[in-house]
Amino acid sequence: MFDLATRDIKFISGVGPQKAAVLNKELEIYSLHDLIYYFPYKYIDRSRIYYIHEIDGNMPYIQLKGEILGFEIIGEGRQRRLTAHFSDGTGVVDLVWFQGIKYILGKYKLHEEYIIFGKPTVFNGRINVAHPDVDKPDDLKLSSVGLQPYYSTTEKMKRSFLNSHAIEKMMATVIQQIQEPLPETLSPKLLTEHHLMPLTEALRNIHFPTNPDVLRRAQYRLKFEELFYVQLNILRYAKDRQKRYRGYIFEKVGDVFNTFYAKNLPFQLTGAQKRVLKEIRNDVGSGRQMNRLLQGDVGSGKTLVALMSMLLALDNGYQACMMAPTEILANQHYETIKELLFGMDIRVELLTGSIKGKRREAILAGLLTGDVQILIGTHAVIEDTVNFSSLGFVVIDEQHRFGVAQRARLWSKNVQPPHVLVMTATPIPRTLAMTLYGDLDVSVIDELPPGRKPITTIHQFDNRRESMYRSVRKQIDEGRQVYIVYPLIKESEKIDLKNLEEGYQHILEEFPKCTVCKVHGKMKPAEKDEQMQLFVSGKAQIMVATTVIEVGVNVPNASVMIIENAERFGLSQLHQLRGRVGRGAEQSYCILVTNYKLTEDTRKRLEIMVRTNDGFEIAEADLKLRGPGDLEGTQQSGIAFDLKIADIVRDGQLLQYVRAIAESIVEQDPAAQSPENEILWRQLKALRKTNVNWAAIS
Repeated sequence: MFDLATRDIKFISGVGPQKAAVLNKELEIYSLHDLIYYFPYKYIDRSRIYYIHEIDGNMPYIQLKGEILGFEIIGEGRQRRLTAHFSDGTGVVDLVWFQGIKYILGKYKLHEEYIIFGKPTVFNGRINVAHPDVDKPDDLKLSSVGLQPYYSTTEKMKRSFLNSHAIEKMMATVIQQIQEPLPETLSPKLLTEHHLMPLTEALRNIHFPTNPDVLRRAQYRLKFEELFYVQLNILRYAKDRQKRYRGYIFEKVGDVFNTFYAKNLPFQLTGAQKRVLKEIRNDVGSGRQMNRLLQGDVGSGKTLVALMSMLLALDNGYQACMMAPTEILANQHYETIKELLFGMDIRVELLTGSIKGKRREAILAGLLTGDVQILIGTHAVIEDTVNFSSLGFVVIDEQHRFGVAQRARLWSKNVQPPHVLVMTATPIPRTLAMTLYGDLDVSVIDELPPGRKPITTIHQFDNRRESMYRSVRKQIDEGRQVYIVYPLIKESEKIDLKNLEEGYQHILEEFPKCTVCKVHGKMKPAEKDEQMQLFVSGKAQIMVATTVIEVGVNVPNASVMIIENAERFGLSQLHQLRGRVGRGAEQSYCILVTNYKLTEDTRKRLEIMVRTNDGFEIAEADLKLRGPGDLEGTQQSGIAFDLKIADIVRDGQLLQYVRAIAESIVEQDPAAQSPENEILWRQLKALRKTNVNWAAIS
């Protein structure tokens, strides 16, 4: 049997160098292996042949057997089209081509039998089929037996005569050349225990299924394998790391933690906070290096949990560090933690890019001696000049803003890596968390602290501004503050900035007695900070901004969030922006402003926002509506690996099922030495060598 992976696509009958170059560029298909793993996106039942007298223009697809009675060229120039009058004896339909007229006239003959397939429409009272598939009955061996595959193609491919039908024919050629079974990629034990179709059979039936049941079994086998290897890789990586790195053991809960708990705790911990602290306490006492993801909505009390975890490190003679993505957020964490630790003898320092000279030197010296017990900062904390005496615990806030390499540099500050707590206010659906952060243990804070009122969300059309502004004035008169956010999306940056500037001028006119500040990402950092400070200090009542405020502004006095052009934001982003209000004890409001023309998807998004404040429900809905690649707070370029057939939304249950299987294999065969798993480790190694970005998964 020839090797699919080494056989070049250009050697398939009817392809050649030019079409191969198009397949290389458009679909990254280079070899027969690449082609056979390019799966159909849908199937159409071609087992039925209709009679012309049965059909109407509402049918999705028709398949007819008959002959061409005559050809007719109609129109001139761009309007020129070829019509073939096709009959099966019960009636006549018109087959229409707008391109390739010369090719069609040369290929198809009058009064010969053909099978035609396509989408019927009615034009001038006659049934038309534009650009149908036309085959001789003898050539249609594969498609006629059942479901016809349809493959995604690009405009460039269609111009090179590489439409779905052409790919189907190429696929048929390759499948027919497979005379003996392909090397299996799963172990015999997995195939037997989980009733999986053999690989060769699955690949045949994914392209040319004889019936829906066989297709389902082929899809299940290939999805199982794809998700299984993703999870096996993540879990193997996590196991290797556990083996390689021991964790510092925090044996005691001492004076620092107990004093804080007894005297400084601002309110009773929620049940969720207590549960998460217990999970962290177990981790840091286990001798394993902790890697835990802490998820919780804005305002759920993650910072307090992080601080109490850092105090455990201090009690055991270690330093702690917290890294935030922006100076504003680092400053806020610093102020919050200083306030929480009021009256306690703990040295907390802030290190950002703007801290220079003697103050910076003093902080660096204090870290080396151990006098600085908690360091809070931005990327500045991972610079080579920053060294600790005994770093035992690291908190990374809004982790999706940091790369894997940046996190790793924090580890290298010690001979033994510190415990790591990764925090995010972007709720991540369970299936996505298992894939993006599969090597991390996950904790969730799913309760709001007592006294917090849920934010009321309203969808308002932009012709009702007057009543909206009346409500805003009432809030300002009561001493509250207001955010007004405009989109700033790169494709139309100039238009967006103009909208923001015009919006700013409009607000100045509408609210002449108020101080209005303005913030967007194109401003110089110093100017931006100055404007932010006006709002944070309460001197400005209204902030007009772009999404730069999505993460990192904590103003408990702000009670209204107005989002202009809300239809242009994703669900998770809307939820993040909404989380800027509702931080105090007063009732807060989020107003989503749109025009009347909305797509069905947009309406759904806005309805979900109005209905619920639950970040996890919103994240799940966002994943379903927009797919994983667009999810805010994951990886903007999409998931770190290319899923060819599985879908982590639709196949969430299968993902959890294969993870459990992968977990038991890694537990039973930690050294990867069992003969029955040899095929699995070999395949995993082969996958790691491909262009799949496995490192980014873990």
